[in-house]
Amino acid sequence: MELLQLRQALAPHGQQGVDSSGFAAISEGIWHFPKFFTRPLFERLAKKAARIGEAEIVDFWRSELQHPVASARAFNVIKSPGKETVSREDFAPFVEELMKDHPGLQFLKETPEFQERYGETVVARIFYSINLRGNGKMTRQEMMNSDLLECMLGVDSQPDINLVNDYFSYEHFYVIYCKFWELDHDHDFLISRDDLLKYNNHSLTYRVVERIFSGAPRALSSGVPDRMGYEDFIWFLLSEEEKTTPQAIDYWLRCLDMDGDGKLTPPDMLHFYTEQLHRMECMSQEVVMFEDILCQLTDMICPAIEGEITVKDIKASQMASCFFNTLFNLNKFLAYEQRDPFTARQEAAEGMTEWERFARIEYLRLTADEEEGEDLMEDLDGLDFQGGADYNFGPP
Repeated sequence: MELLQLRQALAPHGQQGVDSSGFAAISEGIWHFPKFFTRPLFERLAKKAARIGEAEIVDFWRSELQHPVASARAFNVIKSPGKETVSREDFAPFVEELMKDHPGLQFLKETPEFQERYGETVVARIFYSINLRGNGKMTRQEMMNSDLLECMLGVDSQPDINLVNDYFSYEHFYVIYCKFWELDHDHDFLISRDDLLKYNNHSLTYRVVERIFSGAPRALSSGVPDRMGYEDFIWFLLSEEEKTTPQAIDYWLRCLDMDGDGKLTPPDMLHFYTEQLHRMECMSQEVVMFEDILCQLTDMICPAIEGEITVKDIKASQMASCFFNTLFNLNKFLAYEQRDPFTARQEAAEGMTEWERFARIEYLRLTADEEEGEDLMEDLDGLDFQGGADYNFGPP
């Protein structure tokens, strides 16, 4: 049936083949790919020619588009010819095309650096969510198990980019980038241990930050010893602000698993909670001794084997956020202990994920700060500053 549709679409063009607009009718109308697939796929098949002949299109259809699952067909389009997996680089032309044509991203053309970082963030979020092995090589099955194609089609048909939360939201990108920028004080696009310790008003313990920089949850990809790059920070931030996802649970369990045996034991937990205990004492907070905390955590997780907490146990408990925050995030641990039940029920009724709620609050804060900065610049306009100070009220 689809082959017949192809031949019917190609027939009016004769032997000269189809140009890019004619190919769009095939890519989008017959194969049902997003609009931003059309040009990269056309250029792949045309090989610098202005048109593609019927034979090339039919051959491509036969070799790559016979799979009955739509996301598998999309996978075959994204991957490089001859490869069995998809790399980050494979996504680049598709994201570039999205940024070029999507009405909600046109303003990015005026800020090339933001455009580049937006594309990098989109691809990093895709791999964070889908490439569960974290090796940068997405398999066909991983894509088939995901909602990526649905999200691509969604962002393709939605002029407001921020209404598609998964992967493509500009608001989410802006929050990620600005949070990185706030920590990167020397603006070398690298974050040190001391930088990360300042995250969220020094909420993380030294010991967990040390484990992050040791590469325990994920090998750092910056290429600079003892420095976290932007992609590393994306993985950290997504895991930190929504600890309930499978990716985040895997990330933090590897971080806390001191001996690498795939499970958390009382000595592992004591190692990290000891610092929490010391910090509570320094802040004159009510101290909860480790023995009591261990009982609480055990009751919370209900591990299949007493004294051994696994990834499977934490996922089944649906208490990952509370469990991890108790061990290494003092601010969130105390906030949970002092939470208002009414507010908690209200947030649950909103239907937002932890990440979505965090991103919304932070975006409002950041844009408010930006407006305040603009107002201040207007107030300062015309004043004669001595010394040539350079005032910068936001990210580049």
